[in-house]
Amino acid sequence: MTHFIPIGIGAGLVSALLTAVVTQGSVVAFVLYLLSPIPILVAALGWDHRAGLVGAATGGLALAVGVSGVAGLGFALASALPAWWLAYLALLSRTAPDGSVEWYPLGRLLAWIAAVAALTFLAAIAVPHLDFEAYRQTAREVAELALRAQTATPQDATIPPIGGVPAEDAIDQFTAILPVVAAAGFVLVYVTYLWLGARIVAISGRLERPWPTLSATALPREALIALAIAGFAPLVLSGFLGVFATALAAALFMAFGLTGLAFVHDVSRGRSGRFLLLFGTYALLILSQFLVFVALAIVGIADTAFNLRDRFFSTRPPTITRKPPKE
Repeated sequence: MTHFIPIGIGAGLVSALLTAVVTQGSVVAFVLYLLSPIPILVAALGWDHRAGLVGAATGGLALAVGVSGVAGLGFALASALPAWWLAYLALLSRTAPDGSVEWYPLGRLLAWIAAVAALTFLAAIAVPHLDFEAYRQTAREVAELALRAQTATPQDATIPPIGGVPAEDAIDQFTAILPVVAAAGFVLVYVTYLWLGARIVAISGRLERPWPTLSATALPREALIALAIAGFAPLVLSGFLGVFATALAAALFMAFGLTGLAFVHDVSRGRSGRFLLLFGTYALLILSQFLVFVALAIVGIADTAFNLRDRFFSTRPPTITRKPPKE
């Protein structure tokens, strides 16, 4: 009954080690740091979600003792616990009246990823000071470092205007959009983490959930309400609440963009010219610096609101649920 405990402890220690190496400052160390949630995900998906919870506690405690209390708390809130929660939801299931197993819908899982992304950003900026002015100052410092790197400006020199915009104004603009960029990025990161962790577990044959058709992913309609509320909330909220609302709106918009991309994959299955359509879509995403992603997000929103797939593309080939690959 307690077989998950040693697995969780091992996963937590590995995750903590991958997190701690970021202090080395090298590119390799940073890449390893980015992979730190994967052991927690693998433990939770392959053995038991409680193994992920044990790993989160073990890794946080190890970093608190070996590095600092803030490092341990930050690891737990911004890395380990989100990985555990998403793994828990991914394996959530119930028995249908006909006896079949219904797994937690991918669309609702994606909505949770957006919520977790916004909460992760809030935890990252609020810990340890819980001081909004300290957050703004840190954000301005990050913006200044980014602009100096972009313009190759030494630390002791004045940053030149960026595209005709004074450096101070550019720093203010970056500070304002930081929640948008960070939360949207966290959505992509968590989607990648969950996919990679599930793939690793599936290859080992330990993944209980059959591998789903990802192109069938569609957000629930409640996500539209959440997007509308989160988009309006920053107009009336200030401080950390306003920042969180902004981050949540950006995360949900990114999630809708991913469902828009899934929509293109889904409705093109079995149709002639599919390769050219997908190739053109991804090429435009890259060449337009992802401005096309806005159009995909609108498609995702429309699909969720009006059920476009079933209304206009009901003749497409049926979605096939594949079994996870095995060795």
